[in-house]
Amino acid sequence: MSKKICVFLEDMVEDSEFLYPYMRLKEEGHEVVSVAPSKKYYQGKGGMQFKPDKAFSEVKDQEFDAVIIPGGYAPDRWRRDQEIIDFVKYHYDRGAIVASVCHGPWLLISAKIVKGKKVTAFPAIKDDLINAGAIYNGNDMEEDGNLITSTNPNTMLPMIKRVVEILKG
Repeated sequence: MSKKICVFLEDMVEDSEFLYPYMRLKEEGHEVVSVAPSKKYYQGKGGMQFKPDKAFSEVKDQEFDAVIIPGGYAPDRWRRDQEIIDFVKYHYDRGAIVASVCHGPWLLISAKIVKGKKVTAFPAIKDDLINAGAIYNGNDMEEDGNLITSTNPNTMLPMIKRVVEILKG
């Protein structure tokens, strides 16, 4: 059964952390929508350019089965937008999968969904997670309820594999 999935996009996203989940989940037959602040081209950290399927304003009132938050420096931009923060919190609270890699947990911190949860990320933001009350062990991947996190593009592969398993039921 096809699920509806949101993959966030913004300037300075880690290219592979956006592209791999987007393409891999489409390959599984899911309705995958890339979402950014507006429908323009965005420059990835590695130089690739991406145009989102939808502007955030077009999907902010929709419900998704999973929300994927890539890393790079894009999460620092998303966490400045209260509507995006509320969107992530809403989906987490209703039990949708919220999966995040690398610096993506910055947005999870702003959504106030990491306190008391096992969360991992790129080591540079471990203090941010600890200060927000997360349980941080530096593991490659963590799963705590509907929250799934990993540290970098390599550890993202088993994270997305786990997302695929959960979506299959």
